[in-house]
Amino acid sequence: MTCLLDTCTFIWLCAEPERLSDRARAAIDDAERLLLSDASTLEITLKWQAGKLGLPDPPRRWIEAQVATWSLEGRAIGRDDIYRAGELPDHHRDPFDRLLVAAALNTDATLLTPDAAVRRYPVSTTW
Repeated sequence: MTCLLDTCTFIWLCAEPERLSDRARAAIDDAERLLLSDASTLEITLKWQAGKLGLPDPPRRWIEAQVATWSLEGRAIGRDDIYRAGELPDHHRDPFDRLLVAAALNTDATLLTPDAAVRRYPVSTTW
């Protein structure tokens, strides 16, 4: 199974693993591939820059260290992801979440997310 981490799931995995559900933890442990989207990297970087997210190091160092620690594969944002995000029903206004849904659909990945609005999309999710 391939799993794509929601931004909050990635942060919790790295910094507050007790916030992960048992099902999310099991999916992470059992996944053949764990993906981190560039959309999450951008979201974390912008929140850190705006002072809305505290990290022990700047995003460039912290994210890359966590990617190595957890053996995550990067998932670039492609034009097809952007087009698909724009074609999704209007269940969720957050552009980062819409990109994650599109990326999960385009890679046939299960999106690990606690977000109920995201789970309304026709995408495989676990939480």
